Amino acid sequence: MEFSLEQLRELVTILNKTDITELTLESGDLRLSIRKSENRVVTNVIQAQPNVVSTPAVTAIDNTASNTITHTATIADSLPTKKLIDITSPMVGTFYRSPGPDESPFVEIGDSVKKGSTVCIIEAMKLMNEIESESTGKIVEILVENTQPVEYGQVLMRVEAN
Repeated sequence: MEFSLEQLRELVTILNKTDITELTLESGDLRLSIRKSENRVVTNVIQAQPNVVSTPAVTAIDNTASNTITHTATIADSLPTKKLIDITSPMVGTFYRSPGPDESPFVEIGDSVKKGSTVCIIEAMKLMNEIESESTGKIVEILVENTQPVEYGQVLMRVEAN
């Protein structure tokens, strides 16, 4: 699967007009992730081959100023051999990173987690539901902002499994 820059721009424009907050497309060794929050859309394209470190282009589009900023990030040498596990929302509700408004978040990016440890809370119908990690590893992405509504099956975080 290959995308031209024009096709990516068109996809981002279309997604901007919807309520979709995250889209991930995978085909073979190519993975395209598009996330948006407030006035920013972040596109991450990773093309990985076995035993090869790739350098994805990451483009942030600021819709308020119509500016495009492009950065290049390097994937760690160990990334192709590590498995990323998604922590998904088991229900529709409100995402909370901490047990209370004035308390520290359960986890931050880079924190180690054990299977069964609480990583966040989803409030649904006035009930606080603790969401636990399904594997042992390190938090590498937190994809949802605190107090943001989440959908069933939405990816909340990613854990790099040990």
